[in-house]
Amino acid sequence: MTKAEKRVCLGAVVGVHGIKGEVKVKSFTAVDTDIDRYGPVEDKSGLHRFEIKVTGHSKELLRVKIKGIDDRTAAEGLKGTEFYVSRSVLPDLTDDEFYLEDLVGMKVLLAADRSEAGTVSGVFNFGAGDILEIREKSTGRLEMIPFTRQYVPEVNVKENFIIVESVLLNFAEDGETGSDEG
Repeated sequence: MTKAEKRVCLGAVVGVHGIKGEVKVKSFTAVDTDIDRYGPVEDKSGLHRFEIKVTGHSKELLRVKIKGIDDRTAAEGLKGTEFYVSRSVLPDLTDDEFYLEDLVGMKVLLAADRSEAGTVSGVFNFGAGDILEIREKSTGRLEMIPFTRQYVPEVNVKENFIIVESVLLNFAEDGETGSDEG
């Protein structure tokens, strides 16, 4: 895979299971067990490649066996490792679908007046749902907002923007949520 090729994060190692090298993985795929359907995965740097196989569930997480990882100590060393694949191996999307990675770099427009407020700089999930990190245009400050329809009512992949509720980004001074000024 070339450096210019887009990659998509399918999941991340969040813990270990047992003593034979299995890991617990939070899957980001639509069907959690599909994480091993797209061939070998790479870490974020692209320097390490892993052959993975889903072996079961451990509560809401997957149990995954990684070829060559055969003991708990080796598995513990993989905590925090994210699994990436080339976007080209993933299924084609419909017009209204997107991968979370597609959001990074999109313009952020305010719902109130559609003015440009910043850009999406990252997408995270710390366990309670997806979070967008937004770099404010005027200050360069980073803000995080929940990525839900309530807070992000529109995602326009074709035109490369998202709409966010204005009050979320602390753009209004002194807690005000609107203004007569443009």
